[in-house]
Amino acid sequence: MSAFDPLRAYLERTSLAAGAPYSAKELDNLEKFFVPQTLRRGEFLQRVGESVPYAAFVAAGCLRSYVIDSKGEEVILQFAPQNWWLGDSAFLTGGKTCECFIDAITRAELLVFDQGAFQKMMDETPIYAVNFRIAFQKSAAAKDRRIVDALSRSVEERYLDFLKTYPAIANQVPQRMLASYLGVSPETVSRVRRHLSRRHVRNVSAGPSSRH
Repeated sequence: MSAFDPLRAYLERTSLAAGAPYSAKELDNLEKFFVPQTLRRGEFLQRVGESVPYAAFVAAGCLRSYVIDSKGEEVILQFAPQNWWLGDSAFLTGGKTCECFIDAITRAELLVFDQGAFQKMMDETPIYAVNFRIAFQKSAAAKDRRIVDALSRSVEERYLDFLKTYPAIANQVPQRMLASYLGVSPETVSRVRRHLSRRHVRNVSAGPSSRH
């Protein structure tokens, strides 16, 4: 089994769904641009102020990106579980220094690529450029939606949206990191979880007959 196989399967699946599938030759060509890398839990892919190294596809495990605010607190921007992409915004804009921290919250198997490789993939494989644009647009829309949600939705609604966005890691992310992502205290996350748990128990206890 090749280290590229998880990414190949992902690219085949998502490009087919987008209506712009890759040929086997195009996938073989893309493989040469990716380098396998393993991060231990807590190990960094990049730090703020360093030269922009790579963007990454997560073949296994989970990464997070975050910044440090004026109070010295972590503000988590994004989680990247299996089959997600993650990179610094400077990577896409041709910037030279990292604007956020990226580290592993579990052991992670990655396929990384640098800015030069990224540009060659865009130039040599037009289908990759099409699919990347689609993925980038979806990512930008999700970030915009998160900003709107933070201003207009309750903590409970934002928590439920987190469960929908990251179902595979909902029970793996430490509560302090989840609280940082939601912009609330860990105590608030505990309170929301207790409330939802009690409501679930009441609904189960009531049974279907009481809802007719």
